[in-house]
Amino acid sequence: MVVESVAEMRQLGAQLAAHLKPGDLVVLRGNLGAGKTALTQGIGEYLGIKDVTSPTFVIARSHKGMIPLIHVDAYRLLDSGTNNFEIDDLDLDTSRAGAITVIEWGESVAARFNEDYLLVDISFSDGEDERNVEFIGHGPRWQGFSL
Repeated sequence: MVVESVAEMRQLGAQLAAHLKPGDLVVLRGNLGAGKTALTQGIGEYLGIKDVTSPTFVIARSHKGMIPLIHVDAYRLLDSGTNNFEIDDLDLDTSRAGAITVIEWGESVAARFNEDYLLVDISFSDGEDERNVEFIGHGPRWQGFSL
């Protein structure tokens, strides 16, 4: 699917959030500036969370909404040589079982957290603001998922 603006990426995030439930894991893959945080902002807005920002420098943020949202940026962890980190090691206040967890740059560690996860691949398209977005389900929960 083609997304043509940041606003549309946020709308896509809200559409995705309507299908999410506590315990779900969403992994975002894409280059810097592809729209991973914008998609997460849309998920947050659907959940009643207005302050979703990139957690690059703090690595993880927990947000309170109608369902809690855990937003993790694993980019620095991948460069640090700690590829086998556990999400529990991040000392998050919210239990993953009761929250929706979104991990940017987490493809290489997603299966360690849960065999069921949704990989969202975001890539640059021909247009300046256009992005190609693909949903790739892993495990029975996400088998055949599409929006």
